[in-house]
Amino acid sequence: MTTSTSNPILTPIVGLHHVTAIASDPQRNLDFYTEVLGLRFVKRTVNFDDPGTYHFYFGDDAGSPGTIITFFPWPSARRGRAGAGETTHTAYSVPAGSLDYWEKRLADNGILAERTGKRFDEEVLTLADPDGMKLELVAHVNAPDIKPARYADVPREYALRGFFGVTMLHTALAPTEKALNVLGFQKVAEEGNRVRFSSPDGTTLGNHIDVVVDPGANYGSSGAGSVHHIAFRASDDAAQAAWREEIAKHLSVTPVQDRDYFHSIYFREPGGVLFELATDNPGFDIDEPIETLGEALLVPQWLEASRSLIEARLLPITLSQSSTSQK
Repeated sequence: MTTSTSNPILTPIVGLHHVTAIASDPQRNLDFYTEVLGLRFVKRTVNFDDPGTYHFYFGDDAGSPGTIITFFPWPSARRGRAGAGETTHTAYSVPAGSLDYWEKRLADNGILAERTGKRFDEEVLTLADPDGMKLELVAHVNAPDIKPARYADVPREYALRGFFGVTMLHTALAPTEKALNVLGFQKVAEEGNRVRFSSPDGTTLGNHIDVVVDPGANYGSSGAGSVHHIAFRASDDAAQAAWREEIAKHLSVTPVQDRDYFHSIYFREPGGVLFELATDNPGFDIDEPIETLGEALLVPQWLEASRSLIEARLLPITLSQSSTSQK
């Protein structure tokens, strides 16, 4: 593999678009990410490959790229086991000085959080969601300004600012490093067995990909609480097409998949983590007004004829006041 930043026709990949994970109970998942973390319920749809399963999207007020965490809530899913070949931690940016607020808020909601010390000079608070998925809040002075969820009760000065990045666990660094280099991510820091990679634009949401290297690590297993895949950003279809051509020189990559709110290609890096490259457009307001995002079940047009069957298979959920305009 070679570093693709030498190709002048490629628009640099500037960070994460979204992170997709597996949950179990849909109501519990919804309540945690809206009521506790203060994210907006951006979209309520279904898994296009398994329409009897919800696909939830949470993010900032508009569902901006770089703020979106998505879930497939399978009620019968067994809990996964974190290990090598997986994304083990998903990190959010928060403003410097806000960890005291978050530590108290989490404790008030019965959630154990741990100050895990400084990492690359940034304070980190680590917690787990109801399915055991590890989350981190990274406090730093360059936390970007976004539009927090309009119905959340988290004060704006403490609100999550979108992704800081993710951590992957691998038994070896070199194969994954080469894959990240192809995408334009370069090594920028190293601390113990943790290596950080970033894209050229250091201010973009989700710009940091950390790889923790442990040759003796056991391999993980997929399930509730595990990350299914991470998605990087492509500015538009043309940029994605150019990147697909480049990626195909090094890795097996899928054809373009229409996900209604973005277009996607998928490829697995050598360490085992599933990557996606998703377009910024068309966005989450393509089929409902931004004022009422997430309040109705949306299904792709090709599934509308089966809506009644789909709804009968889905567990009912109740939207809280912090995730809906219907107060």
